[in-house]
Amino acid sequence: MVFKQFRINIVIRVLLITFSCLALFITLNSTYTFTPILVAALIIYQVWSLIRHVDRTNRELASFLESIRYSEFTRSFKISDSSSSFDELNAAFNDVMKDFQQVRSEREEHFHYLQSIVQNIDVSILAYQRDGTVEMINPAAKKLFQVSTLKDINKLRSLSDKLADTLLNINPGENQLVKVQDEEDILQLAIFATEFKVKDKVILLSTIKNIQNVLEEQETAAWQKLIRVLTHEIMNSIAPISSLSSTVESMVRPYATGEKSAPEIEIETVHEIQGALQTINKRSTGLMNFVETYRSLTKIPEPNFSLVKMNEIISNVQTLMKKEAQEKNILLVNSVEPETIEVQIDEQMIEQVLINLVKNSVQALEGCRDGTIQIRGFYNKRGRPTIQVIDNGQGILDDVIDKIFIPFFTTKRSGSGIGLSLSRQILRLHGGTITAKSVPNEETIFTMTF
Repeated sequence: MVFKQFRINIVIRVLLITFSCLALFITLNSTYTFTPILVAALIIYQVWSLIRHVDRTNRELASFLESIRYSEFTRSFKISDSSSSFDELNAAFNDVMKDFQQVRSEREEHFHYLQSIVQNIDVSILAYQRDGTVEMINPAAKKLFQVSTLKDINKLRSLSDKLADTLLNINPGENQLVKVQDEEDILQLAIFATEFKVKDKVILLSTIKNIQNVLEEQETAAWQKLIRVLTHEIMNSIAPISSLSSTVESMVRPYATGEKSAPEIEIETVHEIQGALQTINKRSTGLMNFVETYRSLTKIPEPNFSLVKMNEIISNVQTLMKKEAQEKNILLVNSVEPETIEVQIDEQMIEQVLINLVKNSVQALEGCRDGTIQIRGFYNKRGRPTIQVIDNGQGILDDVIDKIFIPFFTTKRSGSGIGLSLSRQILRLHGGTITAKSVPNEETIFTMTF
C-alpha cells in the first residue's frame, strides 16, 4: 500500500510536469510575455521538488538499511512531506525498528542467561581452537587449573602434558579420563568435547569435571563389598579349622608332654583325631580352591577381536544349550533383528558369557511350568549392538540384584559366585556393559551392550 501511494505520487508529479511543458509550448506561441516565464519557473520548481522528494526518500531508506546493518535500533524515522503519502511508510519503518529492538533485547537476555550459567556452573568449560587458542574459560576452569587467565591450551603443559594433548586431540563426542598429579593433589578429570563453527573458526567446547571423589567413593564401596565377601568365605573355613585343631591339640597334649597320668590311646580317640584332621584337610583344601578361584579373576586374557555376525554366535549358543533345555522341558528360542548385525568381539569369550547366562536361566526355571528362555539380538535406541537373555523363571529379589556381579556372591547352594563377575569383566574388556533387571516370578533380563 505504501509503495502504491509512492508510485501514484510520482505519476501525478510527472503528469503535472508534462502538462506544464505543454502549457509552456502553448504560451510560447501566444502574445503573452510573462506567462511562459512563469510556466517555465513552475516546471523548474516541479522538477526540483520531484528530485528532492526522491532523494529524501532514498536517504531515509539508506539510513534505515544502515541501521539494520550495524544493529542500531534506537533510531526512529520520520520522512517529512507536506502530503500524507508517506505516513504508512514512516509507520512501517518504525514498526520494523521496534521488532528488531525486541528481537535484539530477547537475544541479549538469552545471551546474559547463558553467560550466567557458564559463569556460575561448577563444571569447568573451555572453548578453544584446534591450534590451542582459547576463546573462553569460565571461573570453574580457572579455579580447577589455578590460573587467572588462559590464552593457550599449551600453557597447561606446566600442569600436565597429557591433559594438554588430550584437549588438543580429543574428537567431538568423545569422553576421555585423564589423571593429573598437581603437587600433593591428584585430579581425575573426565573430559567431554563437542565441536561447532563460528564464521570461519572451528571451536571445540570441552567440559571438564574432577571426579576423583566420586571414583574414590565407588572404589571404597567396591572394596568394602569385596572384603565382606572374602571375610565371610574365609571365616567359614577358618572357624572350624581353628576349633578342630584346638580340640585335637588338647587330646594329644598329655602324650606330647609325657604326663604319667595319660591314659592309653583308645581306638575311638584315634578315629576322632582322624576325623578332625580330615575335616581340617577338607576345609583347608576348600580355602585353597577359594583363593585359586579369586586369582582366576585377575588372569582374564586380552580379547582377540574379530568381526562376528551376531546371528551366528547366538545360533551356536542355542545349538550347544538346546539339549540341556529340552531335558528340563524348557523352550529355548532366539531372534536377531536385523539379521545382518555384526559386532567386533572375541567370539569365544562372548560365547562363554552367553552360555553362562543361559545356564543360570535354566537353573532359575527349575520347577517352573512353561519355562522359556529367549536370546534376543538387536540395536538399542542409541544404535549399539545388544544381546539379551530373557527367562520367565523365579527371578531375582530387589535386595539381591545389586550384588549379583560381586565376586563370590551367590544365591546357589553349589555356585562359586564368580560367573557373573567374570562376565562383567569380559564385557568391560570389550568396551561394553552387562546389566540385569528382574520382576520375580515374571521375567528376568540380562542385557549385554557392545
